[in-house]
Amino acid sequence: MYINLPDKVKKIIAVIESAGYEAYAVGGCVRDSLLGREPDDWDITTSASPLQIKALFGRTLDTGIKHGTVTVMMGREGFEVTTYRIDGEYEDGRHPKDVTFTPELGEDLKRRDFTINAMAYNDRDGLVDIFGGTTDIEKKIIRCVGSPRERFGEDALRMMRAVRFSAQLGYNIEEGTRTAIKEMTANLKNISAERIQSELVKLLVSPHPDYLRVCYETGITGMILPEFDQCMATEQNNPHHCYTVGEHILHSLTEVDGDKILRLAMLFHDIGKPETKTTDEEGVDHFHGHAAVGEGITKRALQRLKFDNDTLHKVSRIVLYHDYPVAISAAGVRRAINKTGEDIFPYLFDVKRADIAAQSGYHKAEKLDWLEKIRNIYEMVMDNNHCISLHTLAVTGRDLIDAGMKPGREIGGMLDALLDIVLEDPEKNTKETLMDYARALLEEE
Repeated sequence: MYINLPDKVKKIIAVIESAGYEAYAVGGCVRDSLLGREPDDWDITTSASPLQIKALFGRTLDTGIKHGTVTVMMGREGFEVTTYRIDGEYEDGRHPKDVTFTPELGEDLKRRDFTINAMAYNDRDGLVDIFGGTTDIEKKIIRCVGSPRERFGEDALRMMRAVRFSAQLGYNIEEGTRTAIKEMTANLKNISAERIQSELVKLLVSPHPDYLRVCYETGITGMILPEFDQCMATEQNNPHHCYTVGEHILHSLTEVDGDKILRLAMLFHDIGKPETKTTDEEGVDHFHGHAAVGEGITKRALQRLKFDNDTLHKVSRIVLYHDYPVAISAAGVRRAINKTGEDIFPYLFDVKRADIAAQSGYHKAEKLDWLEKIRNIYEMVMDNNHCISLHTLAVTGRDLIDAGMKPGREIGGMLDALLDIVLEDPEKNTKETLMDYARALLEEE
């Protein structure tokens, strides 16, 4: 089996081999090459020690020399070269207490997480596949190398990685590996929020974000996102819905592009429903106020998972306004943009369409027709540069002060009143017209 190695990778391997050592491309780059994908990066494993590698190449960085890794610089590009190693005991559920270098490639490969990531390649020996990675690719399964309990005991995040790889590749998780995940999810408490966040995002932006269901079935979400588990247990006896809240969320995830903000917005858009559920005398479920409650839950969950402030702001505001009623008129759309925010409103088209797609067929055509009309009006509003915020209002606070208004809170109130006039009729967004309105409003007071 032939893999077309990049020239720089070939050169590094050739230099190492010419010195009498072994060297192979290893791990994800080999897997991706076999799948016909372009690898993000190329890692190299070798029998040479870190000091021997440093002696062979002019420019190196000690990126992880304690654990056997040296980055070899080829021009401006860096390639991690790691010595074959045997990991010692994992005390923190992530890092081995110590590592022992070994001359045996097989010893190095058997410490890796999954069979599809435990293959090596060079042009001299071809593919080295001791643990059946190619067979598992053919079977489309994710399977641990050796004992799943040992691999997950070394690093509990590997349980999330198993689900993430299955979602990225559309594979099933091998039964023994899946069983071990169910038995060991409690170990995720030892993993940092930042690492959990990274794996969750990779899963969500994958081609199969609904594989989050596997995280629920194996108990992972119970540890990292218990709010979602509540959604899975919340029925929706309502003509607009045909799934539980959680299943509705899972279906909606597949209806938006693999954008981080959009996928997170769909994950959390109905997260407030379990807390707001009521059932009327006819047995119909309602979720009044779930968007506002969901905004708070979303903020707390994203903060707990250490998301950045920009993501937290955008996702929580999308959740707050995902159900916002917009009147089918130019004024209604302008007011909605002003209310939700110019940065948030465009997201709502994709979010609302996905929300509708994951509902029952009840009035679905009418809902989609309404959404298309709103989109057309929005495009007209933006194409014509209508004023939708104080930023583009023709009058400023300084103009009002120059006209005799005293600085203070009244200035803000007057600007809001003038903006309200312009949101209704953008033709009135001229300084002369608005100053006339301002003087008239002041006279009324």
